[in-house]
Amino acid sequence: MEQKNILITGGCGFIGSNFIKFINHDKNNIIVVDKLTYAGKLENIEDINCIFYQNDIGDAKIFDIIKKHKIDILVNFAAETHVDNSIDNPSIFIETNVNSTFSLIKTCLKYQKEQNNSFKFIHISTDEVFGDLELNDHTKFNENTPYNPSSPYSASKAAIDLIIKSYIKTFNFNAIILNCSNNFGPNQLKEKLIPKTIENCLNNVPIPVYGNGLNIRDWIFVDDFCQGIYLAMTKGKIGQSYCFGANNERTNIDIINYICGQILKKLGKNCKNLINFVEDRKGHDKKYAIDFSKATHELGFIPKISFEKGMDITIENMIKFAH
Repeated sequence: MEQKNILITGGCGFIGSNFIKFINHDKNNIIVVDKLTYAGKLENIEDINCIFYQNDIGDAKIFDIIKKHKIDILVNFAAETHVDNSIDNPSIFIETNVNSTFSLIKTCLKYQKEQNNSFKFIHISTDEVFGDLELNDHTKFNENTPYNPSSPYSASKAAIDLIIKSYIKTFNFNAIILNCSNNFGPNQLKEKLIPKTIENCLNNVPIPVYGNGLNIRDWIFVDDFCQGIYLAMTKGKIGQSYCFGANNERTNIDIINYICGQILKKLGKNCKNLINFVEDRKGHDKKYAIDFSKATHELGFIPKISFEKGMDITIENMIKFAH
């Protein structure tokens, strides 16, 4: 890919910062916008040669930033993402994931129409917009699956996806939507299942398991999703959606038991006694599974990092920083 001016919104968060590291070798000009809420950490990009702005994506200043740096591609990671938080306080999810993101979309369309008609907007969504599957259902979500969100988080992401789709059709907005399964890897917030379980093992703190622990997710190592985003950014067709996953469907309790086994192997520490079954999450989705064949056929996407390799990298990283 020829050198581009790329704006990453939410670039100090987990997936955003990993993506910046992924594309940094391409000698692109990278501009980062992040509000730096609890989910964004400036140290996540401290070794990256980029220009940083601390701003809300709904801020009017965003147009000036886009115009000043002659942005070719904007990749939007900025979002509130934790389901539990959306149940406790839905309003902030509507404000950030719908209202502020809608302001960003309007800003980008204005820029596309007035400044750069080849500008591209890559929107990072989630497989949670599709709702859930029954545990014994062997079908998978794909780009044609109807939206049926369960939580305020997934509903807010579904809402903005639909707004983007309408802007593509009505205003010829140059956008692509990416719906991905559960990511994991280094620097993930410790409120998420995998880092929380590792952290609790290391600190001898009870490991909470919702309900019976049999809810199933498809897990993808963050570098593999970053590969998918890059392929969508460089080869994706404007107006399309692409689903990404890794065929790593596992129950929550299997994930927790696997982590406990790895901690025992690496540190000689038995953590299974820390497992604590708690009241199930409200509206807890039973199963997610992704058919990513469109991304494979159209973009050449193939997950490269096995679940076991990704977990080893993640656990070793957390052990290293725990000492």
